[in-house]
Amino acid sequence: MTAPIPRDIPELPAIPRTHALIPSYVPAAAVVAPVRRPLVGVFRLLIAALAATTVALTLLLGSPVRVLSHFAVQSTILLALVTAASARRAWTARKPLPSALTGAALLYVVITALVDHLLLADTTPPFSVTTPGTAPTGWHHLLTDVLLHTVVPAAAVLDWLLLTAPGGLRLRQAASWLVYPVAYLAFTLARGALDMPGTVAAKGEAGTRYLYPFLDVAAHGYRHVLANALLLGLAFYALALVLVALDHTRPNPTRHRTKTGFRLQPPVG
Repeated sequence: MTAPIPRDIPELPAIPRTHALIPSYVPAAAVVAPVRRPLVGVFRLLIAALAATTVALTLLLGSPVRVLSHFAVQSTILLALVTAASARRAWTARKPLPSALTGAALLYVVITALVDHLLLADTTPPFSVTTPGTAPTGWHHLLTDVLLHTVVPAAAVLDWLLLTAPGGLRLRQAASWLVYPVAYLAFTLARGALDMPGTVAAKGEAGTRYLYPFLDVAAHGYRHVLANALLLGLAFYALALVLVALDHTRPNPTRHRTKTGFRLQPPVG
């Protein structure tokens, strides 16, 4: 037989609260163990070295001031710095760089490739980063042109598609990425307005006031150039939106390498 249940149970005294409860946050590193990715680090280091070598070769073939004034060269320098930092973080199992920075570097080199292949490939006179108004001649000029406008951007896209987890890019970042192209437009127009038409560059190269034919105010006027800049800005913004959309729809190439800090053990006994 069991003991009878008492009809009246005395209430327990309330425990006084001496201090407010402090919420506890568990860092992501405690749940997901950091994973070193040495192969990714090596690949990104190769991209950084390729971009830096391309910029160095381009500087040797033309006036350093003119070469460094080009959007293609500046975007390649940014890509070299970003991929070098990303390589170090992948090698040491550290948190990846902010997506706003890596997305901007990717967008700018993609712009470099598209502008060269769609707008500058059939221009008259031919376009060249190192020598204004002339087509690149010699294997060294052709090599640097291919590296700068094709190989380096393609390597950056492959790194993004195959070695970067998706979903990092945000829609709100697309507008902020256009700050640099707008600043570059102001720079190149100011450079053309202050530069003399007959300026002679280094190594006997003929000078030019404007770096890109579609931004040549002397040939087209400010109205036509600003209209070109507006169309290009809208195209760049649409390209940024496409990159964000693709980033949220593409498969995750790193999913199988994800490991958690917790491991289930079989019951004892």
